[in-house]
Amino acid sequence: MSTCLITIEVALQDSALALEAVIQAELQKRGEPFQWAVTDVDCQRQIVSVDALLWLKPELS
Repeated sequence: MSTCLITIEVALQDSALALEAVIQAELQKRGEPFQWAVTDVDCQRQIVSVDALLWLKPELS
C-alpha cells in the first residue's frame, strides 16, 4: 500500500453529520481515508475544502 495527499471540495451541508458523511463518501471513491481535515469554508460558494491522507491499494493487473 502507498499513501497519497489530496485536496477535495464538497458542497456545504446543513449539519456536521451530513457534511462528514459526504466527505467520507467522496474520500472512499479515491482510497481508504487515513486522516482528513476541513481546511477552508467558502460561504459564498457554499463549498468546503478538505485535505486528506489516503491509503491506496495496489491495482490488480
